[in-house]
Amino acid sequence: MYNMTGFVDLCVKELVLCGVHEGETVAVLSQGDERMEYADAFLAAARKLGANAFQVRLPDVSGSLLGDSGAWVVGETPLGRNRPAIEALKLADIVIDLMFLLFSKEQIEIQESGTRMLLCVEPVDNLARLFPTADQRRRVEASEELLGKAKSLRFTNKAGTDVVYQLGTYPVMTEYGFVDEPGRWDHWPAGFLFTGGADDGVDGKVVVDRGDIIVTPFKIFVEDPMEITIEHGQIVDIRGGFTAELMRDYIAAFDDPKAYGIAHIGWGCNEKARWSGLANDRRSVGMESRCFYGNTLFSTGPNQELGGTNDTGCHIDIPMRNCSLFLDDEPILIDGEFQIEDLKAPRPQFAPPSLVR
Repeated sequence: MYNMTGFVDLCVKELVLCGVHEGETVAVLSQGDERMEYADAFLAAARKLGANAFQVRLPDVSGSLLGDSGAWVVGETPLGRNRPAIEALKLADIVIDLMFLLFSKEQIEIQESGTRMLLCVEPVDNLARLFPTADQRRRVEASEELLGKAKSLRFTNKAGTDVVYQLGTYPVMTEYGFVDEPGRWDHWPAGFLFTGGADDGVDGKVVVDRGDIIVTPFKIFVEDPMEITIEHGQIVDIRGGFTAELMRDYIAAFDDPKAYGIAHIGWGCNEKARWSGLANDRRSVGMESRCFYGNTLFSTGPNQELGGTNDTGCHIDIPMRNCSLFLDDEPILIDGEFQIEDLKAPRPQFAPPSLVR
């Protein structure tokens, strides 16, 4: 675990990656007493780089933004009721978001002003262990080029998944862990990318298998397979055992037809992230699960971050392992392993205990 001095130094490294320099303005956004040590570290790091820095600390607190209390509802934040705070943040060159503004109208407005935004809510030891690298960015952007040119995406698994997305309606979004371009949003840590199928252009069956992860909102490993049938971009049936019952009840609670929409699709590129990470660390929003190397990230619900109109508060992220993914019938992943040399990264290999001397 990092001490405060070490955390400040880590934030300096991150701000350097984000292009922060002397004379820029860094704003830190927080709510109540949450992550005050993060705010202090980023403010100190900004000063070390010669930047101007200030904090916007909202008095209203919503635990549901991170799923810590109540239903996980995305897109609704205390910032939306505070116009002066929004205007102040738009004056900054970069905003450090310690709240979780993702999917909110106010985040989009701030980005459109040219302000870049970095979300940072993960535990400090995860920030250090999964710290972004230039090669990770290269592989994410190489993936972006492939996905951006494709007209269709199909993914399958041995449990019975076979679903096709018609692409081209929405842009590709990349997350490699830092923001160095005007208006860019990213998350520290990260290491994945995604796009969306046409609103009525996703059809097939997704079988969420044993060992796949429902990271938003449940933070659980699936133990019994769940079959999701999709027609014209909408979930029309969810079958299976307990996991399917849980999913059906959760979505129904929003009483919102848009909650059944299919959102983004993409894959993870972070070779330092572990599939098993959630098993002993359920803190924060589970970025390690979203970005582990070779996962297929299947998502339902809102798509405003891609420019869509689905603004439901019901967002579900399911990183799936051992999938095969094809762009225009060309294989990108086969059973969770990259087939394109530019996307491959060396990963730690562990010997069985019997072979350790």
